[in-house]
Amino acid sequence: MSLLARYFFKELTVFVLFTLAGLLGLYTFFDLIAELSDVGKEGYRLVDAVIFVLLRAPGNAYELMPIAVLIGAIFALASLSGHSELTVMRAAGVSVRRLLVWLLLTGAVYSAATVALGEFVVPQAERWANQHRLSATKKMLVGEFRSGVWVKDERQIVNIGEMLPDLTILGVRIYEFGDKLALNRIVEGQMGRYQDNGRWRLETARETRFGKDLQAVDVVTPSSIEWKTSITPEMLAVLLVSPDQMSAQALYSYIDHLERNKQDTSRYQLALWGKLFYPLACLSMMVIALPFAQGQRRSANVGTQLFIGILAGLAFHFLNRVVVFLGQLNQWPAPLVVSIPTLLFMVLAVVLLWRQERR
Repeated sequence: MSLLARYFFKELTVFVLFTLAGLLGLYTFFDLIAELSDVGKEGYRLVDAVIFVLLRAPGNAYELMPIAVLIGAIFALASLSGHSELTVMRAAGVSVRRLLVWLLLTGAVYSAATVALGEFVVPQAERWANQHRLSATKKMLVGEFRSGVWVKDERQIVNIGEMLPDLTILGVRIYEFGDKLALNRIVEGQMGRYQDNGRWRLETARETRFGKDLQAVDVVTPSSIEWKTSITPEMLAVLLVSPDQMSAQALYSYIDHLERNKQDTSRYQLALWGKLFYPLACLSMMVIALPFAQGQRRSANVGTQLFIGILAGLAFHFLNRVVVFLGQLNQWPAPLVVSIPTLLFMVLAVVLLWRQERR
């Protein structure tokens, strides 16, 4: 990498990181204000609220990364233009194509950082945040129904009454069916802990086996029962972490489980494809920053460029949310839905650059 390219990369990185830090601080401040209304209730302390908000910061960083890249890149290019550095680069033979390559390489770094956040940091941080909040308020996670959470696993229908923050399940009932949907047995356990390889250990258990006409033929009350299933803590973690905050690997596993049990997967398909396309937004944000900088290089109006960048970033964020909502509502193909905002901004950047070069 040439000295000029390293300087260009350094300027972009400084402005993007400062922008991300500023936006993240703003979001964290508002999150803390929202949590203050719960402080003092059910043993929830200020320090618990601060820890909860800080643990959610990686999720905010993931959401804000494309916006920070756009605003930071516009600010950096505007600064270079205001000091005539961009003009000198062009006069020295640096073409628009080379500038685009530098921008795309820088955007690729932030795309990789977005992937790392979304796959490894955000899911675990969100799980820790929710677990800490539940522990601080002495609450247990309860499903959408009064009877708890219901999950279908091949010929088993499982009811989980409650889930502790450490993913220990309470009040487990397993209804196992045989041929012609005949009820074969009911397994109940007061508490279940995951072992490994699809095995749960149900404590204080009871097993009721049925013969024909649902007549009970055997009731066993062992101290524990080993329950074999494809349901894992990662799948149940969907109750603690929303789909858009899960890793792509966890989403793929959960979608496969739902498909095998013939259940609706549209919500999770959108989340999975969003995970695949969202990092590419950093590339389109970098590209669209160049026309704004070149368009005002004579006036060097940084304030105007920054305002336009903020509007464009907010437009991308709003469009991304609206398109996903409409896609889920109308059952549109997930790859098409999640790619619309990124591709639209990329096309807009190319059109603006083409018009400027024609002039």
